[in-house]
Amino acid sequence: MATPRFETIKAHIESRINQGDLRPGDRVPSENQLCEQFDVSRMTARRALQALTEAGLLVRTPGLGSFVAEQRPIASMMEVRNIADEVQQRGHRYRAEILKMESCEADDQQAWLLNVAPGSKLFHSVIVHYEDDVPLQWEDRLVNPAMAPEYLQQDFSQSTPNAYLSQVAPLTEASHKIEAVLVDAQVASALGIDLTAPCLKVSRRTWSAKGVVSLAGLIHPGDRYCLGGHVKQ
Repeated sequence: MATPRFETIKAHIESRINQGDLRPGDRVPSENQLCEQFDVSRMTARRALQALTEAGLLVRTPGLGSFVAEQRPIASMMEVRNIADEVQQRGHRYRAEILKMESCEADDQQAWLLNVAPGSKLFHSVIVHYEDDVPLQWEDRLVNPAMAPEYLQQDFSQSTPNAYLSQVAPLTEASHKIEAVLVDAQVASALGIDLTAPCLKVSRRTWSAKGVVSLAGLIHPGDRYCLGGHVKQ
């Protein structure tokens, strides 16, 4: 089956961005220019630019054209990293806002995921992580108290849950589920986004040598974060 023409245009522009021929802020060819270059209809050219915009590679400004978007922070899917380290390695300032630190009882699904009995006590934290005062991640985490009994006594404005748990229950295994989501009003308000804004959610379960340590839901505004990975054998 032949490759759709809009995909050919999309791949061409994406390749120029990846190679550095088009840099953040550069204007890309207009719909009319793409029509002439690739001998396609204006609808096909518009579809290619729209696909690149939806992928976060372009920003379209009515009356001005389409421009290469600023590069978003990229986190690897292949490892569990401390978000504070990621932010600081980019030369930016990190801070956290603690919204909730409490005990709760495990429902049936949580009990199964954390390998505890239903109704068992769990530790629950909700934290918003910032990069240069811009909210970057909503973290909703459940922790098995047997693995980190002093979890609720920690000051997570100074050290992230990831860093603390890595010290008291060193990671041996992790699983990830990644999906596009819309968020509720509470999360949208904390992240400073509209309710219709697409978000990236990473559901992460981690293990130490003694068992399951935590279950975390990490939500990022779609236009501020992306995940990538590269594996070479």
